[in-house]
Amino acid sequence: MPSQNRRSRRSAKSSLSFTKKTRNIPPSKPGAFPVVGIGASAGGLEALEKLFANIPGDSAMAFVVIQHLDPKHKSIMDSLLKKYTSIGIVEIKDGTKIEPNKIYLSPPNSNIGIIGASLHRIVPPKQHGVNLPIDYFFRSLAQSRGEKAICIVLSGTGTDGTLGLKAVKDAGGMTMAQEEVQAAYPGMPSSAIDTGQVDFILPVEKMASQLIAYVKHPSFQREDTPVAAAGNFQITMEKIFLLIRSKTGHDFSLYKQTTIRRRIERRMALAHTEKVSDYLRFLEKRPREIESLFKELLIGVTRFFRDPGAFDALEKKALPLLLAHKEKDLPLRIWVPGCSTGEEAYSLAILCKEVMEKRKKRFPLQVFASDINAEAIETGRKALYPESISADVSADRLGKFFTREGPSYRIKKQIRDCVVFALQDVAKDPPFSKLDLISCRNLL
Repeated sequence: MPSQNRRSRRSAKSSLSFTKKTRNIPPSKPGAFPVVGIGASAGGLEALEKLFANIPGDSAMAFVVIQHLDPKHKSIMDSLLKKYTSIGIVEIKDGTKIEPNKIYLSPPNSNIGIIGASLHRIVPPKQHGVNLPIDYFFRSLAQSRGEKAICIVLSGTGTDGTLGLKAVKDAGGMTMAQEEVQAAYPGMPSSAIDTGQVDFILPVEKMASQLIAYVKHPSFQREDTPVAAAGNFQITMEKIFLLIRSKTGHDFSLYKQTTIRRRIERRMALAHTEKVSDYLRFLEKRPREIESLFKELLIGVTRFFRDPGAFDALEKKALPLLLAHKEKDLPLRIWVPGCSTGEEAYSLAILCKEVMEKRKKRFPLQVFASDINAEAIETGRKALYPESISADVSADRLGKFFTREGPSYRIKKQIRDCVVFALQDVAKDPPFSKLDLISCRNLL
């Protein structure tokens, strides 16, 4: 299935070309301009040169380039890029103000974060011997810019950028990755593409036109007001819901309308359609777009041990209480509705095992993980995650509950056997029964 998606996206998107018409970009409101985070590693220089050679100097976007750099050597990226672009190039210092129509380069031995209109340098933590500067910036970008965040993953080895890209997508931003066949080192773009969260998979010289068309869309230019609901808007929306229900079996008509509209508008921007009625016709002609919209509406925000305070409360309060009152030999049964790709369910299984071991309690453990997204469920069953989870999982837990497989980590069998994944819609399917704990954090 992922390979079909890749081929269809490539054939549909790579035919676009940059034209002079795309240069007429309306001015952004103050502070509302888009910020494009670009992650590059081995083989990234050539990709960056091709990318910026096709971006005009008045694009109304700011570009932040995060690279894997040798901390002992000064980067000469600025002098190399100047040969290919007229856009001003700035090396990031602590507190550098970010402005449109500039390229900002990360210095060696630094993580970069964005708060408001400023970029900040952070000394990288020595975490399991691995630093993930691209993930760090993408996550910061998602938190700071939300729907106006854009990220691009270019050539490089490993999986840095994958989890950060998911964070940008979760925040409603736009995501791109370099086509693997073009990348000198396809590890990073391939890992990002495998998440199913990449909006455009393109050769780098085709990215500029797509970027500019996206930020020109009316939904991107507005601040908080949705695109005008003109004409038979409600009827058109109901037809869109009908198409989704016919294709997937799931009804979104009672979901929060403002969230639904924003997600539909994002798909409209990606499809270059300005009217909801035009997007309806686009959906009718392209069944794959219905699937993409369906996945867009699910908003699968998750990662291992997300919000550590919640897991601390479970470890110190809830789980000891449950275990103290549990009858001997009865299983501890936990349900995670809206489990997405499984990180929450596996985190709970790991924590339960740790608490039982610490308190010398031995109960069978059953974690039921359910979701309406079949692809997310399949990812959870595979239990294979990028090495960048080391930012969220301690070294002790990685060693005890994961095995290293190339640039990835797989959950060990002792934990996998405790977690049962199931395709389920909580709005209409029967719930799991005889439960000790329900974790609704992803669902809510």
